[in-house]
Amino acid sequence: MLVNLKTDCVLSRFKLAKGSMSLVDTKLQTEISKSVAGLPYSLSLGGSAGNTIRAMAQLGCSVGFIGKVGRDTTGDFFEQALENLGIRPFVFRGTERSGKCVSLISPDGERTMVTHLGAALELRAAEIEPAVFDGFDCLYVEGYLVQDHELILGAVKTAKQCGLKVAVDLASFNVVAENLSFLRNLVTTYVDIVFANEDEAKAFTGEAEPLNALQAISEICELAVVKVGMKGALIKQGGEVVHVGIMAAAKRVDTTGAGDFYAAGFLAGLCDGLSLRQCGTIGAITAGKVIEVVGTTFGEEAWADIHRLVDKVKHEKYLF
Repeated sequence: MLVNLKTDCVLSRFKLAKGSMSLVDTKLQTEISKSVAGLPYSLSLGGSAGNTIRAMAQLGCSVGFIGKVGRDTTGDFFEQALENLGIRPFVFRGTERSGKCVSLISPDGERTMVTHLGAALELRAAEIEPAVFDGFDCLYVEGYLVQDHELILGAVKTAKQCGLKVAVDLASFNVVAENLSFLRNLVTTYVDIVFANEDEAKAFTGEAEPLNALQAISEICELAVVKVGMKGALIKQGGEVVHVGIMAAAKRVDTTGAGDFYAAGFLAGLCDGLSLRQCGTIGAITAGKVIEVVGTTFGEEAWADIHRLVDKVKHEKYLF
């Protein structure tokens, strides 16, 4: 559920850090929802990893999705939506209702998320068996679920045993701060690719300067990406460091999913064996398109434009 705020008063009232993601119980989420009743809103498929995987599918990648939903119509809808997009659904059913996120969109387009994970909290590492990873090359993990250390560690260990690369998006600065020791150990031991924005990178490394944070992350994983807002992104792999700018959006409407879509574009480029600059440019294209709309769903015309630009990138005729 995406709600367009007129002011940031509701953030202050509920002590929500602007741009953060907070895990709440259903009672508090309902209270916050009631406080914004009457404001313009829309419903959209969501979930950080879900956004990334759906975008990768649209970009022509062969992908699957692991998750848990409730035995309800929302869960039925979510699983069917994945299948309609050609995504292999490894979707388990829990006893709780399906999770829900309320995304509060400030007048400047920044989003603050209030999430009740619902059935997603019931997903267990033992359910993610090696057979799930057959035919795949990389496991992408959203940082929003790292509070469940046993689940994330189990999934990552199994993926590595199956020969997969592991990519992690650090998700939200407050989540990073609350799980810092676990995340550092996870990345150092198992993770190959790390995505972070500058706030998350600072929380993870203690380095305020993005370039220094990039260096610190690159010392414990194979490939590091630090997104620096309107300045684009810094990318480092081995001795190669690349700075890729942004694609100017027609209008910055809603930043919901921008990081997810950046990861989708970047990983799609990696799947095609493209250079770091090409991968970063495709990430910038997909992120630039999603912030032009409310939510993370847009029509065939926008995707056709994305495919046209991506094709130019592949032929190195369109690079930032």
